[in-house]
Amino acid sequence: MSTPHLPVLLDEVVEALAIGPGDVVVDGTFGAGGYARALLAAGAKVTAFDRDPTAARYAADLPAETFTLICARFSEMDEVLGEGGADGVVLDLGVSSMQLDEADRGFSFMRDGPLDMRMSDQGETAADLVNTAEPEDLARILFVYGEEKKSRRIAGAIARRRVQQPFTRTGELADFIEGVLGGRRGAKAHPATRSFQALRIAVNDELAELEAGLAAAERVLKPGGRLVVVTFHSLEDRIVKAFLGERAGRTPAGSRHLPQQQDPRQPSFELAFNGARTAGQAELDANPRARSAKLRAAVRTEAPVWKVAA
Repeated sequence: MSTPHLPVLLDEVVEALAIGPGDVVVDGTFGAGGYARALLAAGAKVTAFDRDPTAARYAADLPAETFTLICARFSEMDEVLGEGGADGVVLDLGVSSMQLDEADRGFSFMRDGPLDMRMSDQGETAADLVNTAEPEDLARILFVYGEEKKSRRIAGAIARRRVQQPFTRTGELADFIEGVLGGRRGAKAHPATRSFQALRIAVNDELAELEAGLAAAERVLKPGGRLVVVTFHSLEDRIVKAFLGERAGRTPAGSRHLPQQQDPRQPSFELAFNGARTAGQAELDANPRARSAKLRAAVRTEAPVWKVAA
């Protein structure tokens, strides 16, 4: 049975956005529309993005006069809205609970399905990656994106097995990885958890999309506009923390033995609060997915947009 969709840190997101009546807010990760509904109820006009074309089914009952859903990546928000057109942007990163619940999407080894993992319906699948990537490249993906310490062992075993029989199913790959690692041995998480995370991130190019999306949010926000980001694992959170810290002028001081470099660019964001906010016990009891969630927020300043290297 699928679990009902519960938007994570919903009250904290609405509070951090500080919405006023008529504010234009971008929901960059629409999903099932949990944030969008709360934003609309608070009086905002919402433009939502989702690269998953099936997300449209969750928007059918939303008011057309104040809500628009665009089937595109959130990194394209500035191309759609132009610069300085939004009072707020919210990003709820990672895979949605609806995608995890649908076996035929291939995101979860808890529900056997095709080894797909694509958030959209385009591009290579996880099966393509697992069955064709060079062992060294596959090991790098598992190590960097999944922080899997035994990435080389897993990648080598996959490469040997796929010669005789390519991988096509999520359950098949999960069982194989479990066998390679010698079983669970009392571990709380399935041995394939890190590998599945890594493959999903690689298939959807999630970290590059996040970096591009943060830069797009900087361009689309007007002075005083707010950026709120909810992350679910350390790789995402590091990127968001570094971006906001840099844009807020909180760059590392560097070595005291070297001349200090003053960044000529003015801070384009001011942190809304220090550090990250997390879920309270009541939400953790109601929604285990909130356990790893972190919320960071910042306010757009009057400074020009920072130029981003290609």
